[in-house]
Amino acid sequence: MSELAKWDSFYSIVGSAAGALIGLQFVVMTLVAQRPAAHGAAEAGAAYATPTIVHFGSALLLCALLRAPWETIIVPAALWGLMGFGGVAYSVIVARRMWKQSLYQAEFEDWVFYLVLPLVGYAVLAVSPLAARSHLREALFTVGAATLFLLFVGIRNAWDGTTYHVFVKPRHDSPAASRDDDSKKMK
Repeated sequence: MSELAKWDSFYSIVGSAAGALIGLQFVVMTLVAQRPAAHGAAEAGAAYATPTIVHFGSALLLCALLRAPWETIIVPAALWGLMGFGGVAYSVIVARRMWKQSLYQAEFEDWVFYLVLPLVGYAVLAVSPLAARSHLREALFTVGAATLFLLFVGIRNAWDGTTYHVFVKPRHDSPAASRDDDSKKMK
């Protein structure tokens, strides 16, 4: 399929980036794991860290899927559509996890980047197969955009999580913060 072959370099670059970023997330998690876990850390991780890996993994899977030597667009379109529907369902699970966890109070920006934007990316993937047969070029641009979108949302969320653990979490864990909390409780 010549139209899909034109995308080889794009998906090679994006897929390599997604794979590398998954590896970096494992390094960060290994470093963060050296700290004592707070009560509710597992629930917060399921709400914030796991979706980041899922978005990177989705981008990587889409890249691998679209680099395969398909005879027609029907099978890959059906598969990326299923990925989109799966991502929409997963976004509902993430929303529930964000709402239920108690370690971190989500702000507006968190709801946008951890829930709304990924939901949009997955919804675009879910509906784009409808255009694949009659408007293949446009459908492929849509899938490429959704793949990049998920990659960049993942990058932003990985950075957000990392900066939280570097700049915010140490202040809450420090002995000085504990003394300040204790003095506030005494007043």
